[in-house]
Amino acid sequence: MMSLCRNCRQALRLVTQRRRPSSTSTRRASAATSTAFLSTKSAASAASAPSAPSSFPSSSSSSVADILSGGPTWSIRTLRGDQPTEPITPSQLHHLLRLAALPLPKTPAEEASMIATLQGQLQFVRAVQRVDTAGVEPLRAIRDETEEGVREQTIGLKDLQDALDKEQLVGHYRRPKRVRERVESEAEKWDALATASKKAGKYFVVDSGTGKDGGAP
Repeated sequence: MMSLCRNCRQALRLVTQRRRPSSTSTRRASAATSTAFLSTKSAASAASAPSAPSSFPSSSSSSVADILSGGPTWSIRTLRGDQPTEPITPSQLHHLLRLAALPLPKTPAEEASMIATLQGQLQFVRAVQRVDTAGVEPLRAIRDETEEGVREQTIGLKDLQDALDKEQLVGHYRRPKRVRERVESEAEKWDALATASKKAGKYFVVDSGTGKDGGAP
């Protein structure tokens, strides 16, 4: 993949940010893009030549914008390089599909495509398994396991001081006992009969009519 130099990227960025209200501006943008592409191609050809010096000095510290606007520098496909593919028979593929409750391939071409996909996935898994983890402590949880992170998550005496203050020592052996506090919720203070039009003690009264349509007397 051919990467663009800093000046070419700035030219392309300016072209894409401009508005194109008419066909004239569109032609200008196309011409600028073509010019930038040709200059990039010429710069790449000059850089590949052994005797041609580089037009722009290389810098080890690139800005975030240059990194984001550039091309990818790594791909997981590199893990599938020189390792041979493991043979997978159609019967093994069908067995895996049945275990996963997936439909079987309908055509030989679909079956071959599934086998090729599975072989590529196995190459990636084998590459991960080949990573040397000697001396690396296993990850116990997705959390900050640095010394500062463990110190922040550790519960100390200061964190428990409020709970300890609510205890009292009881008996000859001075055993700690928690002092129970009565917590009154707002629901207990709610008067259910406050909106009733008629009351009879702690009950509300509902008038019932007489006759056929009024209900029981």
